[in-house]
Amino acid sequence: MADIGIPILLVDDDRFMRTVLCQTLQDAGYQVSQAANGKEALELCRSNYFPIILTDWVMPEMDGIAFCRAFREKTAESYTYLILLTSQDGKDKLIEGLEAGADEYLIKPVNEAELMVRLKTARRILDLESSLQKSLEEIKQLSIRDPLTGMFNRGYLDQHLPNEIRRADRYLRDFSLIMMDLDHFKKINDTWGHQAGDAVLQHCTRIIAGTIRHEVDWVARYGGEEFVLVLPETDQVGCGVVAERLRNLIASSTCSFRGENLSITASFGTVTRSPSDSANDIHADFMLHRADQCLYQAKESGRNRIVRTSV
Repeated sequence: MADIGIPILLVDDDRFMRTVLCQTLQDAGYQVSQAANGKEALELCRSNYFPIILTDWVMPEMDGIAFCRAFREKTAESYTYLILLTSQDGKDKLIEGLEAGADEYLIKPVNEAELMVRLKTARRILDLESSLQKSLEEIKQLSIRDPLTGMFNRGYLDQHLPNEIRRADRYLRDFSLIMMDLDHFKKINDTWGHQAGDAVLQHCTRIIAGTIRHEVDWVARYGGEEFVLVLPETDQVGCGVVAERLRNLIASSTCSFRGENLSITASFGTVTRSPSDSANDIHADFMLHRADQCLYQAKESGRNRIVRTSV
């Protein structure tokens, strides 16, 4: 985290003290916001993120201890380092401040050199926390994503598809699934090797990603060369349009692999649940089964085609 421009919230009812500390912090390159008490500070924190907060202990309306407790109770995506400014130097009082949620304390009047050292510590802790959150997010993505295609994996599908169906039922929305399977994929692997098969899978998933609605539809790799497309708020006509567009794009494109242009087609089974079906207790497994039946019919009737149904 760079020194320049780091937002800091300074909370103190003493205007003169705020002015002095604000100038010190601004001279050090911080971006300073101010509040006169804990209540004002909480309001600012509802619409702004402050990586560091300096708060006085004794203030009207809401003191520093109450503010620390209230602030820690709210959920936050990123951590905030709280420094309590206090004239209370007794051990019991300092323990009370730390137990309320403060990370550090400074005895007033604040020594400028000591303040800068404590802020440097705060930045170091925030950097470590940011790195940890990034690592945890990477681990989470590895647990729900297929490493080859970048699409969601079967576990993610099993966990989230029932939620999508329940949401469609709750809001009386159409809901569609597409099960897609690459035709004669084994022949690609047998003729050109598994690396060619991987290249074809990645080629097809790029086509899928460019066709579905961003942050609305989502895709999971269901099996080796099978994919399930989840299309919320999509009726049977719209589902057919998406499937036909994908079928055409895949059939008309080629995948370049070591100087060769590899062609492939795909078959599709689609299933749609309309709001009128919401009274029926239809589970995710049932919809997947119906889509799989349609896909099987598409394969049996010649491949490179779409078979549709509704439930």
